[in-house]
Amino acid sequence: MQMTSEDLIEVSTFTWPKGFYADSTHAGLKQDSDDMGWIYSEAPADAAGVYTTNQFQAAPTKLTKQTINLAHQLQAVVMNSGNANSCNGNQGEGDALMMQKMTADRLQIQPELVGIASTGVIGEPLPMAKIKDGISHLKLTKNSGLTKAILTTDTHAKTITVKCMVDGHEVTTTGFCKGSGMIHPNMATMLGFVTTDAAIEGNHLQELLSSTVDETFNQITVDGDTSTNDMVVVMANGAAGNQPLQEDSQDYPTFVMAFKKVLAHLAQEIAGDGEGASKLVEVNVTGADSHLEGQQVAKAIVGSNLVKAMIFGKYGNWGRIMQAIGQTTAHVDVNGVSVSINGLQLVKNSLGTGIDDDKVTKTLEQKKVTIDVDLNVGEFSGTAWGCDLTYKYVQINASYRS
Repeated sequence: MQMTSEDLIEVSTFTWPKGFYADSTHAGLKQDSDDMGWIYSEAPADAAGVYTTNQFQAAPTKLTKQTINLAHQLQAVVMNSGNANSCNGNQGEGDALMMQKMTADRLQIQPELVGIASTGVIGEPLPMAKIKDGISHLKLTKNSGLTKAILTTDTHAKTITVKCMVDGHEVTTTGFCKGSGMIHPNMATMLGFVTTDAAIEGNHLQELLSSTVDETFNQITVDGDTSTNDMVVVMANGAAGNQPLQEDSQDYPTFVMAFKKVLAHLAQEIAGDGEGASKLVEVNVTGADSHLEGQQVAKAIVGSNLVKAMIFGKYGNWGRIMQAIGQTTAHVDVNGVSVSINGLQLVKNSLGTGIDDDKVTKTLEQKKVTIDVDLNVGEFSGTAWGCDLTYKYVQINASYRS
């Protein structure tokens, strides 16, 4: 039977999957909000991760990657905001290990089952006395405060819960993330966490995560910068009771659709909450010579500062979009490109349609701007998400310290 998005149930209230607990606390890393938290699974969970390719990979990111690579298992992830524990040399690596051990001792599990995630200011030592105190106050609850405790310049928590049926069992998949600036991923982006009570072995989960990230998180850009701490971690504890999912499982497509829905939603949430942003921008490319080229062109357009500034200024200077397309190495019919914004066709056969400027300005006042581009050379497509570039972005980053 053909699966459709209607077979999935997106839950309005953030809900932890079976067997997962979480909590958050104020440890004093930030002034007046929760800044530490953890996720805990009753049983060791199969795990997968993707990580930043920035050469200055932060100590917590490196440690979590090493931990997951041991056996693709985790039972807990402890996290903090306010301090990235990045570019701190041997001390940073030792502090990450100590944070891992303190969490393991508190939960009475092996350190090799604990992941670490940190975000915040780069280059400042982690205040370990505050970290220790924070861990001592964390409990095994079902509250959703953790989704806010990891925020930095974000304006709101980014969450989603999706349910589906697998082997006659209800499976819940929940995701939350932080990310607003320094977003231009390569392999991963921001800090993202997905928990599911589905049963799926770690190697299959890793393959699914890596391929889905390429279609979602790797297709967003805010400012062209990659962070030292970017990471996405998935934990699947099997508490739903289904048979372990494999590619040939009958309900595998159902779970994949739910999983992709979670990651795609979070990716768009980050793009729409870009630092200082006033609009979510979606670029859909069709007529590409390959899927890779469709993705390349979509991301080039959404990542162009000229295009982003044009959208903020609410002026339909479609030449900005054309130059962004032309800067790529993708195959293009230079005499046959079409461009539309929110359904208004600005370009046909690579020539302006003469559409009224006032109509374009009016449609650019919407909170979501959709740019459709036809390269007219093939049958493939690609999609990317971003935001406009505003004065506030400069204000935020000129004085960022938290």
